[in-house]
Amino acid sequence: MQRPSRILWRAVLLFSLAWLGAAASAQADQTLRVGSKRFTESYILAELLAQTAAPHTAAPPVVRQGLGNTAIVYEALRSGAIDVYAEYTGTIALEILKGPPLQTREAMNAALAPLGLGVAVPLGFNDGYALAVRAADADRLGLRTLSDLARHPELKLGLSNEFIGRADGWKGLAARYGFTQVPTGLDHGLAYDAIAAKQIDAIDIYTTDAKIDHLGLRVLEDDRRYFPRYDAVLLYRLDLPARLPRAWAALQALEGRIDEHAMIAMNARAELQSVPFDAIARDFLASSGQAAPAPKSERRGFVAKLFGPDLWPLARQHLLLVAVSAGAALLIGVPIAILVFSRVRLRALVLGVASLLQTVPSLALLAVLISMLGAIGTLPALIALTLYSLLPIMRNTVTGLAEVPEGLRMAGIALGMTPPQSLRLVLLPLALPTLLAGVRTATAIAIGTATIAAFIGAGGFGERIVTGLALNDRELLVAGALPAAALALLSEGIFEFVEMLMRRRRRTRPTSPAP
Repeated sequence: MQRPSRILWRAVLLFSLAWLGAAASAQADQTLRVGSKRFTESYILAELLAQTAAPHTAAPPVVRQGLGNTAIVYEALRSGAIDVYAEYTGTIALEILKGPPLQTREAMNAALAPLGLGVAVPLGFNDGYALAVRAADADRLGLRTLSDLARHPELKLGLSNEFIGRADGWKGLAARYGFTQVPTGLDHGLAYDAIAAKQIDAIDIYTTDAKIDHLGLRVLEDDRRYFPRYDAVLLYRLDLPARLPRAWAALQALEGRIDEHAMIAMNARAELQSVPFDAIARDFLASSGQAAPAPKSERRGFVAKLFGPDLWPLARQHLLLVAVSAGAALLIGVPIAILVFSRVRLRALVLGVASLLQTVPSLALLAVLISMLGAIGTLPALIALTLYSLLPIMRNTVTGLAEVPEGLRMAGIALGMTPPQSLRLVLLPLALPTLLAGVRTATAIAIGTATIAAFIGAGGFGERIVTGLALNDRELLVAGALPAAALALLSEGIFEFVEMLMRRRRRTRPTSPAP
């Protein structure tokens, strides 16, 4: 029988764990989670939503910035990873609901209700798609409308990858106007650099982009009325108003407060003056909807961006992603490689599947994992990084085992070793240098690929890279790339040191005296 004191302590422990779990669940239930896509305006609006709700929530709102394209952020909303984000009516109608472009808000809500989602709080501005060209080219060629552009097939188009693939994007536009050009896919922020450098002649733009006037671009008229309106609204989970009624009431107060001029001014502060998103949102709310000019002191130089206060938190997140994924790949890959080593056909099949996983684009794999797991953030990122790390570990383990001389294998059998003993005492020690080289390669892959994890809110140095792409901020891009490169060099140095110790140990290992 168990002693009463032990039973009592176990009961107390179980009660404590249950209480902590319930407390954590209640805390999470009281937390507002705001998401954003990967472009300047969406970053700013996410901060606006979070700061508006913050005084009315028990816990500080969590902002999940830069969650890739519409498919990823929408899946995050459906799964409950976020509660609300700023979306556009045209995108909801065509991309999410796959319906006609001119749906009313009531029709959208009726279609979204079975999914547990709703549309509310029109923010007050329309941010539509359009095509733009350099003003000098427009004057020289007489380009005023999209029909005019279609009559010049010699002009090169550089369009964002999302626009090329959207239901309301390039395919339908080309059919409506008869475009014959094959566009080049570009990141939205980088397209402005490309058109300024005359590498391309036309780009897709959002009508509230700050760089339209800054670069002297001419927005072409949609004379055949292809694009619908893209009024900014909140796309939210239907349980949000009941779960956080005070925060929801505060968000509703944003209705109609942001006009197009205010949004353009806020975008300009971010893209042209390098003002942080949270500062822009704070100033807008403090000025009662009038975007204030940026103080000169808010502009950060490269050194400030590189050694900013987010450096160590991002480094910790990046290291965690790499260490856990590489460790999991090691624990999974080595046993699988050992099991299939002696079975030639099975070995070829397993290594072929691992090779196939390497060819899957990172964002596509992350999107599939989000859909399967119903979650964003660290978990799908770790699974993706682990899958990418499997191939070098398994391949090098198999190669290392195959390189063990046949004479040594036979010596182990002659000494009466069982197969597990031979594996543990002969094969694996001799294959260890090759196996370690596989772990080294897997770690390097994980360090580089972990930067993509920022697209689904998993953190790491990719956050700076993603934000730098959205803002077309080269300094911020480099401030994210340099620490990742430094981490890769550090890992190479550590593995080189370990291999040096292993070589020294093999050279100094004492030999048994002859009988």
